[in-house]
Amino acid sequence: MMRKLNLMLLITILMVGSAVAKEGMWLPSLIHKLNIKTMQDMGCELSAEDIYSINQSSLKDAIVALDRGSCTAEVISEDGLLLTNHHCGFGEIQQHSSVEHDYLQDGFWARSKDEELPNPGKTVTFLISVEDVTDKVLADVTDEMSESERNNKIDQVIRELEREAKGDTHYEVYIRDFFKANQFFLFVTETFKDVRLVGAPPQALGKFGGDTDNWMWPRHTNDFSMFRVYCAPDGTPAEYSEDNVPYQPKYHLPISLKGVKENDFAMVFGYPGSTNRYKTSWGIDYTMKVTNTARIVVREKKLDIIADYMATSQKAKIQYASKHARSANYYKNAIGQNEALTKLGIIAQKQELEEQFTEWANANAERKAKYGEALPLIEESYQDVEAEKAMEYAAEALLRGPEIFMFAYRANQLADLLEKPDENKEKIEAFAARLEGTVEGYFKDYDAATDEKIAAALMKIYAENNSSKYYPAFFSEIQNKYKGDYKKYTSKMFQKTIFDNKEELTAFLANPSLKTLKKDMAFQAAVDIFDMYRSTSMGLRGGNEKLLKGRRLFVAGLMEMQPDKKFYPDANSTMRLTYGTVMPYDPRDGVTYKYYTTTDGYLEKEIPGDYEFDVPKRMKELLLDENFGEYADADGKLHTCFITDNDITGGNSGSPVINGKGELIGIAFDGNWEAMSGDLDFEENLQRCINVDIRFVLWVVDVYAGAQNLIDEMTIIR
Repeated sequence: MMRKLNLMLLITILMVGSAVAKEGMWLPSLIHKLNIKTMQDMGCELSAEDIYSINQSSLKDAIVALDRGSCTAEVISEDGLLLTNHHCGFGEIQQHSSVEHDYLQDGFWARSKDEELPNPGKTVTFLISVEDVTDKVLADVTDEMSESERNNKIDQVIRELEREAKGDTHYEVYIRDFFKANQFFLFVTETFKDVRLVGAPPQALGKFGGDTDNWMWPRHTNDFSMFRVYCAPDGTPAEYSEDNVPYQPKYHLPISLKGVKENDFAMVFGYPGSTNRYKTSWGIDYTMKVTNTARIVVREKKLDIIADYMATSQKAKIQYASKHARSANYYKNAIGQNEALTKLGIIAQKQELEEQFTEWANANAERKAKYGEALPLIEESYQDVEAEKAMEYAAEALLRGPEIFMFAYRANQLADLLEKPDENKEKIEAFAARLEGTVEGYFKDYDAATDEKIAAALMKIYAENNSSKYYPAFFSEIQNKYKGDYKKYTSKMFQKTIFDNKEELTAFLANPSLKTLKKDMAFQAAVDIFDMYRSTSMGLRGGNEKLLKGRRLFVAGLMEMQPDKKFYPDANSTMRLTYGTVMPYDPRDGVTYKYYTTTDGYLEKEIPGDYEFDVPKRMKELLLDENFGEYADADGKLHTCFITDNDITGGNSGSPVINGKGELIGIAFDGNWEAMSGDLDFEENLQRCINVDIRFVLWVVDVYAGAQNLIDEMTIIR
């Protein structure tokens, strides 16, 4: 009997060890001492130096942050060709689209570099190096300092270290805190500002399944787009110029056509945005009841209004496609996260850990003195969340809801300058010119009637869900003069503003007047909203300091309480590596999901003419003819997507999925519905990373689009 129990214990340990190995978003610069042995045992054939090096080219030199980390991309040719998700390039594809050239509907392919399309404002950032500067940052910090004194001292040291590290180089240098300000790392990066659109499949491929399939498995979406990095002739970053040349990277990823099998090793390299795995039970409760609820309530109404407008014409669909997609993504995420947190009992799990922590801290006088206040500080900061709730709703309903308030508020600095028009004449002209430069792009994708409906509906939602003491000042006029009729007030506001009309705004900027701004109802409403938001934020400083101190002490205590555990920091838009295996999973009783899908399922989902599940005629013909070229799997089918148990989150969209030889096998684009709680707690049996199979990508580029010029510049392993 004892031998049987020991065997069961050994199996359990091995299973737990395997699961834990796949959890974690690791700094590539530290894998040589934390992870490489485990990775190699799992099937990685590379050395730590092959993955991250500052002395030679390595995998990290092919991984870039798009737009400061909103997505990830990878370099796949010696001419700076980039691969990322379709939804990561969606905004640029939409911006270049028109009724005459609808690249969302038809796709876009540059047959030569001359046809590649510039995208002002889009950036690509390469990581140069990472350095642990914790000892330097905390050298003069003492336990006797208040949290504000501590933070001021840290900020002072950080600014000096950043200045020294940057010197006279063109590199960007920044220090980020990790483990809730217990560790600090210095990052040196290089950002390129000439990024051109090279290729994108039709939306019917790149966004196949739409909102219905979003966050779901099985998937059949060919979620990719292609860009190219350009630089000055000397190889340095430069603004867009016809004289720029394709960037020659230190390294680019080779692409494997060999496919994947169950239990194959896989690693994901990228820039995950934000996780809160060390959040306490009180924080989880707040996220569910406040953050996610505000997001769901507000975005549901906003999405309904946008959808109604998009249904009116092709022009309307193009105008609001990107806006709808951005809003819908985390609307559905919030719903799924609340469901998963409830189903998996995450609050109870957190409470159990907190009880263990309290018992450990109280068992020793020194530990109690150091860590005893950690959890009480956190709990106290969540006792009264009325103000935080108002800020959550304000962000969703007033700042990110209607477009007019944020757009009008851009003129606030101009209003300040106009207080002294003669003294500030040159500054006024310069600022007005900068604003005028944004007008054309803004109104290209703006419908005032739709924004008016959104503003009326969301202001009403804000009022209904928050105390009147957190209302912006102009809400009193709505309550008194307009008897609480937000629709009537908003109608008047849009009549009495220049910020919903291109011609009126352009005329104003040609001859700006303070009197006009003071009479403008949308501008004045925007000022009131920001004043309320700032004053509420200032009032929360004391509670925030308690929360920050409590979190810092709690995480530091956890690391001391579990000295043998390998801890990884929460995601914060810095480069991370995760590793795992290709794996199926069981989402619920009696159901097992395979680890891959094929184009059979793509055709099975077809709904002709449907916005989400339409299959283009040419696509259908090629699939029915089984014209798969060299991209078919050994089973004769064209595989579309596959899943791994890699640890990912938002920002990982577009990340390369790399096999044990360092070859590109897929592009990560989503997580799965059953583990939507993953940003707050990793679900080792359920969490899956959804990836488009690189062979499906190349099949579209080659066979469907006929873009042989792009295939020719890649390094393909057959």
